[in-house]
Amino acid sequence: MMMLAAAADNMGIADAGIVALLGYGVVFFGLILLLIVVSILGKAFTRGEKKPEKVEEPAPAPAPVVTEPQLAPGSAGQLKLHDVPPKTAAMLMAIVADKMGKPLNELRFISIKEVK
Repeated sequence: MMMLAAAADNMGIADAGIVALLGYGVVFFGLILLLIVVSILGKAFTRGEKKPEKVEEPAPAPAPVVTEPQLAPGSAGQLKLHDVPPKTAAMLMAIVADKMGKPLNELRFISIKEVK
């Protein structure tokens, strides 16, 4: 151990650079070997699996021509706002729908009033 420390003290810049390059080379060689082993094992494990056959899907039907704007399914009439701005009401409805885990068009809001 003492001999290695003494040898490191006497090492010049060129020797230190060679030792560093050899160390980097050993590390990269180990990483390349690890990559090769992992890819061989991956191929060995996936060799026995069958790949799903490609199923030809029919062409999508052309979109129907819509003349009138359609309402969202489940929309429920008018909403009465009592001293609440529409932006605040929309935010409240979105929060309630999110907390309930339901789409907004499945909920029915009749009126929104600020409680003081």
